[in-house]
Amino acid sequence: MYRSEQPHGPFEQLAARIAPHISRDGFTPTALDGLSLLGYAGRTIRQPEVYQPSLVFVAQGEKTAYLEDRVIHYGAGHYLVQAMPVPFECETRGDSHVPVLGASLRVDPDVLDELVTSLPEHAWPATDPTDTESLPMAAVALDTNMTDALTRLLDCLDDELSARALYATRVREVIFEALRGPQGHLLRRLIHERGAYARIGTAINQLHTDYARSLSVADLAASVHMSASSFHHHFKRVTRLSPLQYQKRIRLLAARDLLASQVENVAGAAHAVGYESASQFSREYKRYFGVAPTRDRSRQAHTGTLSLTDPA
Repeated sequence: MYRSEQPHGPFEQLAARIAPHISRDGFTPTALDGLSLLGYAGRTIRQPEVYQPSLVFVAQGEKTAYLEDRVIHYGAGHYLVQAMPVPFECETRGDSHVPVLGASLRVDPDVLDELVTSLPEHAWPATDPTDTESLPMAAVALDTNMTDALTRLLDCLDDELSARALYATRVREVIFEALRGPQGHLLRRLIHERGAYARIGTAINQLHTDYARSLSVADLAASVHMSASSFHHHFKRVTRLSPLQYQKRIRLLAARDLLASQVENVAGAAHAVGYESASQFSREYKRYFGVAPTRDRSRQAHTGTLSLTDPA
């Protein structure tokens, strides 16, 4: 069982709710739809990850995300707004005495749409109209409203009656607090805007769903009603990657999950994610993860660890 510090303050109280439900490093699914818990009893090295649109809360310890030229720190009392599934690198800092403890809540697109459209655009906090360079992920400090909403959500872990009657409402409350928070525009833009940011979000979802298919930049651009040059420019501005680089990383991350779960051997994983050449797959896998896929598969089989790409 993971330990939390003595629950004197609000963040320690969050950690105390999370700790009893975690028994291993990494993300732990719960019986509650869209909610996972995270724990790390040590320091993890910087490694590639990709999260589905989600809110990742840290109650204890520290996590750092690296997205090309950007470094995002989110430690105890902070959460990460992940508006789009963009590959990045992540490391955690905890130890056996004070492990990293947190929670991840998937942002359901239907709930997001309902909440955003329930109020006129001018009712939400104003954002800088000149801010066109926002990445689709950012760290936010937990305020009192979000802390209280998250506490009520986590209470459902130990109260089955509340979970059955109120969990959906408490999920909506947490997402609402994120929407009106200082980085809520990253989520609201996906609904309110019909410009480049929202269109790139649509293309990213398509790439994330159909990563094994051969998709041309021209076809992707046409599917979101953009020229190929404009699409490429805006895609790289949002993700820091070209569309083909994005697809390659998503393929490799998916292959890592297949290998970790022992569902496929190396050749099978390569084919499943869209590679025609197993040798090319092995080269690119080693270049991205720093270890050959055969060795990585054996290591993960021995340790029993999974590299989950969807924390919720």
